[in-house]
Amino acid sequence: MLWLGLVLAHLWLGMLGLYAPGNPLGDVGFVYRFWMEHGQTTGQWVGIDTVWVYPIVAIVPMLAATTLGLDLYVSTWLSLMMLINAAAFAVLLALGARTGGARRVAPVAWWWIGFLVLLGPVALGRIDTVTVAVALAGVVVLAVAPRAAGVLLTLAAWIKVWPAAIVAAIVLVDRSRIRVAVAAAATTAVVLAVALAAGAGGTVFSFITEQTGRGLQIEAISATAWMWDAFLHPSGASAVYYDTSILTFQLRGDGVADAAAVATPLLAAAVALLLILAAVAMRRGAVSGELLPVLALAITTALIVFNKVGSPQFVSWLAVPIVWGLVAAIRGDGPSFRVPAVLAFLIAVLTQAIYPFLYDELVSLNVVPLVILTARNLLYLVLFVWAVWTLAGLVAGARSARADATAADTAGWSS
Repeated sequence: MLWLGLVLAHLWLGMLGLYAPGNPLGDVGFVYRFWMEHGQTTGQWVGIDTVWVYPIVAIVPMLAATTLGLDLYVSTWLSLMMLINAAAFAVLLALGARTGGARRVAPVAWWWIGFLVLLGPVALGRIDTVTVAVALAGVVVLAVAPRAAGVLLTLAAWIKVWPAAIVAAIVLVDRSRIRVAVAAAATTAVVLAVALAAGAGGTVFSFITEQTGRGLQIEAISATAWMWDAFLHPSGASAVYYDTSILTFQLRGDGVADAAAVATPLLAAAVALLLILAAVAMRRGAVSGELLPVLALAITTALIVFNKVGSPQFVSWLAVPIVWGLVAAIRGDGPSFRVPAVLAFLIAVLTQAIYPFLYDELVSLNVVPLVILTARNLLYLVLFVWAVWTLAGLVAGARSARADATAADTAGWSS
C-alpha cells in the first residue's frame, strides 16, 4: 500500500504539473531544458564554462533528463524524480525494518507521501526534489552508516547549498562527527576534481556570488509587509516587478533594498546562533540523537524565514528534518514531532494554493492570495519558534540533568 501510494502520488503530481494553470513545470521545461540544450549544441556548459546559480552537481540530474531526447525532457524529468524519491523511500522503509519493524515507520512514510501531495507539482518540478531525496536518505542512515550519510548530505549540498548546514550541525554535535567530516571532505574533493577535469575554474564556486545580487522576492517572509503596502497603496512606492535576469517577481519600495541587503547576514547570524546553542547543549550533556533533528529543523526553517527568496519549493526542505525527527521519536530518541508535522502540512497546502493556482492573482496583488501568503508566512514563523523553543528546552533539560548528576555524585561522595 505504501508503494502504491507513492506511485499514485507521483502520477497525480505529474498530471498537475503538466495541466495545472501557471505552468508549474516551467523551470524544467524551459530553463533546465534550455541549459542542457545550449550545452549540447554549443559545448558551453553552465557551471563549467559559464557562471551558474546552482552548485555543479545540479547539472547531473538535469543532464540525465535528456536521456530520451529533448522533446521528452519534461516527462523524463518527472519519471526521474519518481525514481529518486522511490530510492529515498526504500531507504526509509529499510531503516524502519532494521530499527523496530517497518510497521512502526509506516506512518512516517505516509506522512511524506501526504506532504508531497499537499505541496503540489512544485514538489517534483524543481532541482530541490533531488536535494531533498538525497538529504533525506542521508539523515535517515546517519545512525547506522555515518560515512554514507556524510557522502549523501555533501552531494545534496553540491546540488543546492542548504544541506551544508545540516552537515555542519552533525559535525558539531554528533559522536560520528569525524567519520562524517572525512566523508564530506572526500566527497567535496572528488566533486572539485571532476569539475576541474571537465574544464571548470572559478566558475565552480560561481553559485555563491550569483545569488548575492538578488532582490527581495514577493513570497519571502520579510517581503510580507511591503506586499501589503503595495496592496493598500497601489500608487505608492512599493510595487511588484519582474526581474528578467533572475526570472522571478521581486519588490521595489522604500527600505526594500536595505531589507534584501541585511537578509543574508541575518540568515548567517541565525544559523550561527543555533549552532552555538546546540554546542552549549552538548557541553551540558545533551544526547546528540535527541538534539540533531530539532537542530536540523531550526536551521532549515531559519534558512527559509531569514531568506530574501521565498520560492515555493523551499517548503520541500522541511521533509528532511521532520522525517528525521519522526523516525527519532519512534526510536524514543527525541521529542514528539507531531506539531511540526502538522504545521508542515498546513504550510504545504497553503503554498500549493498560491503556486500554481493563485500565483497570477498574487502578482496582481489580489487580496485572497495575499491573505493566504500571509497565513503561510506566519506558520513558518510559528514552526521556527517551535523549533527554537524545543531546542532551548533540550539545553535546559541537559543542564538540569547535569545538575542532578552532580548532586548525586556529591551526595554519594559525602556518604
